[in-house]
Amino acid sequence: MTEKDERQLEYFRNRVAKNEKALRRWARREGVTAYRLYDRDIPEIPLALDWYREPDCHGGSTVADGAAAGGVRARSGPDTSGSALCLALYDRPYEKDEAEEEAWLASMARAACGILGVDEASCFTKTRKRMKGSDQYGRLGSAEAERTVKEGGLSFVVNLSDYLDTGLFLDHRPLRARVRAEAAGKRVLNLFAYTGAFSVHAAAGGASLVTTVDLSNTYLDWAERNLALNGFTGPAYPLVRSDVRAFLAGAARRSEVWDLIVADPPTFSNSKATSEDFDVNRDWPELVRACLDVLAPDGRLYFSTNSRRLKWEPALVPGEAAEISEETIPPDFRDRKVHRAFSISHRAAHSAST
Repeated sequence: MTEKDERQLEYFRNRVAKNEKALRRWARREGVTAYRLYDRDIPEIPLALDWYREPDCHGGSTVADGAAAGGVRARSGPDTSGSALCLALYDRPYEKDEAEEEAWLASMARAACGILGVDEASCFTKTRKRMKGSDQYGRLGSAEAERTVKEGGLSFVVNLSDYLDTGLFLDHRPLRARVRAEAAGKRVLNLFAYTGAFSVHAAAGGASLVTTVDLSNTYLDWAERNLALNGFTGPAYPLVRSDVRAFLAGAARRSEVWDLIVADPPTFSNSKATSEDFDVNRDWPELVRACLDVLAPDGRLYFSTNSRRLKWEPALVPGEAAEISEETIPPDFRDRKVHRAFSISHRAAHSAST
């Protein structure tokens, strides 16, 4: 390793140790066992480190005293609880030799494992590159390295090895909690549902109906597992395989309505199962209007996107819309632009007509 690499390694060790200490009590208090420990805190170290801890492993400190001051030492012995790490490397603004990059990333992974007492075999490294045009991430493997993690007393299955994303978007934790708090007695529609985390929270909040819609059988099966893991099975929790735009059009024709809708679409999708590509930067107004067509008069739509290029134009929304992004970014994320979220209702339109 070069002198620069050694310096970066020390910076990374110290920052991870500092962040772990700062987040430990918060995670225990919130009942969270999957959270971000490093979020590109230092620009020259473009990494994201997520810790997936097995439930009931929020014991004492996992970092030796004095770690934040530079005297980092691992716990004695490996972590046998099943905890794991995901370390993602983001694109650098400059080219770096591939072999050097791999060696650098491996050294960072070893450092993270040493600090947190996680077995090196349970650290999964990935690379996040900017997608261009119609490019999309595919499946990475079939190792099925799964864990079950907790969030607000609920359980979720994550797959740490086979996909770029693990099955639980950690940055949406506060918005999931908001949906849970508002769901009692309501009909909830979860669009682009992925693995159904919003559906689980809505069900836990006492929703009378939770409809989960996604185009992927893989993700619908995963959502069904998550719902069942938390005791939610039966006709009150239908799972629908469909293109979201087709589903909304059909629901509007049948005059179906929901009281609470969550729409968290991908930035881009070019599935072979649909006749049209979906680009959130282009198609979001149409999507929002289609959601409002099936939203009950006093209902609420939560629309979210991780696109940084989306141009939000309130005039294109036929109702009342408020950006709630800052309220929905959790404390373990340094990047306050990781997503944008909006709360949308009919109320402005209704009051104007009366």
